[in-house]
Amino acid sequence: MKISELFKQKKVVYSFEIFPPKVNDDISKIYKTLSELKDVSPDYISITYSAGGSKNSRTKEIAQIVKDEYGIEPLAHLTCINSTKQEVANALQGLVDIGVQNVLALRGDRIEGEVKSDFQYASQLTEFIKQNSDMDVAGACYPEGHPESANIVEDIRNLKIKVDKGVSHLNSQLFFDNDDYLKYLDMVRLAGIDVPIQAGIMPLVRASQFGGIVKTTAAKLPAKISRMYSKFADDPEALMEAGIAYATDQIVDLLSSGVDGIHLYIMNNAYVARRITENIKPIIDKLNGVK
Repeated sequence: MKISELFKQKKVVYSFEIFPPKVNDDISKIYKTLSELKDVSPDYISITYSAGGSKNSRTKEIAQIVKDEYGIEPLAHLTCINSTKQEVANALQGLVDIGVQNVLALRGDRIEGEVKSDFQYASQLTEFIKQNSDMDVAGACYPEGHPESANIVEDIRNLKIKVDKGVSHLNSQLFFDNDDYLKYLDMVRLAGIDVPIQAGIMPLVRASQFGGIVKTTAAKLPAKISRMYSKFADDPEALMEAGIAYATDQIVDLLSSGVDGIHLYIMNNAYVARRITENIKPIIDKLNGVK
């Protein structure tokens, strides 16, 4: 099913994001994660491309597992900055051949010595996909602005170009301040961007995340998250529970504010995904009219 249809059927779309193992790593770990997530029943699962944009990504392989073995709709990531049009066309056809109907169009990370001239922006990739397939194309948006944009206004202008090229829904980069996100939504809507937008939520449940992913994305940390880290950083179990509680509270507030959906960055942690889903499922069911 195309994800655009899900947004027509539901008030709230709820999804997970996972990442494939590296080419030489044991694939059984991702099987275990997917097996533990099957009965949680997200609306779809997004599968990232390899870190750094490696062409040896196992995205297609995992997308097929998600679709055929677990019966969950996959959203396969596709990057372009390090690829030619022919290479992108081949990757796209590979996804079509296994029945994938949804792709997330991303520029990707530049790899020194491999950057090509065919694509420079995700908007160009979006246009290429729409011209060469019947795929639904999702896009990324950045509530705190893309790190390479001069300012948030410029970033939203570029986002409008991407949507005009054919993006049917957007997943936001992770954020931790709901007020900032809701202000961003107001700006996006004023710019004439009317596609559904899912709020990207990453539960901070390990001390390593504070110095790794959060630092990489440059996401702003509210004072209460900093206090949480200072208090529980040396107690993994307490930090896990505090992180789950914070993410749950964040999601409940967003749902109360009428967001289109929640996209949970689970870092392949089925336990965290299950706990948060248990906490919010009655609310999502209520909003979607499920009795």
